[in-house]
Amino acid sequence: MLTVDFDRLRVGRGTRFIDVGAGAGRHSYEALRRGADVTAFDLDEVELKGVDDMFGALHAEGEVPPGGQARVTVGTILDMPYEDETFDVVLASEILEHVPEDVTAIRELVRILAPGGMLAVTVPRWLPEKICWALSDQYHANEGGHIRIYTADELRDKVELAGLRFQHLHHAHALHSPYWWIKCAVGVEREQHPLVRAYHQLLVWDMMKAPAATRLAERALDPLIGKSVALYFQKPW
Repeated sequence: MLTVDFDRLRVGRGTRFIDVGAGAGRHSYEALRRGADVTAFDLDEVELKGVDDMFGALHAEGEVPPGGQARVTVGTILDMPYEDETFDVVLASEILEHVPEDVTAIRELVRILAPGGMLAVTVPRWLPEKICWALSDQYHANEGGHIRIYTADELRDKVELAGLRFQHLHHAHALHSPYWWIKCAVGVEREQHPLVRAYHQLLVWDMMKAPAATRLAERALDPLIGKSVALYFQKPW
């Protein structure tokens, strides 16, 4: 389940790509399958061990084009261990809403991006997120949880102030918004609640089968209730 458009980011063989806040690695795997030089960067050492194992499995299964390579790095977005202008593509997906010092984090993302390179940033969209916060304090008021709700304009302004040029915006994962509204309404830890289980099964089925009906429905609903907003920027030459 990808949130960003890898074609728009021009990720291909040899692209120096970093997935900041990589989590379980879904975007890192796609970059590696395209033959990029991938760095999965995150604070969670345990989760990154799983990502590294999957990198090995992708190579073993022959899913990596010649020249594709990947590694994992543990660290903080506020002080990344890279020289200026190291990467052609920088991705920060669903991470800035967790970071108190988001302006500092954005400056770091811009610093490590090469001239002409692309930055993609995704965060929870304002309206679906606002509904989740209204339904449940537990959804966000926990250690490491969401500390702010961005508007797209606010996030765009912060990145532009850091020196990048805005390119494009889109929304994603509309079918996931009702899932989180249900979870927030019944209790975010009640994974076995019948409504939660039923909707989760629907989402898994959709991800596995990708039927035309749900793909069309999500594309139609993304501009209205897409769970995430993705913004694309380019660094001037």
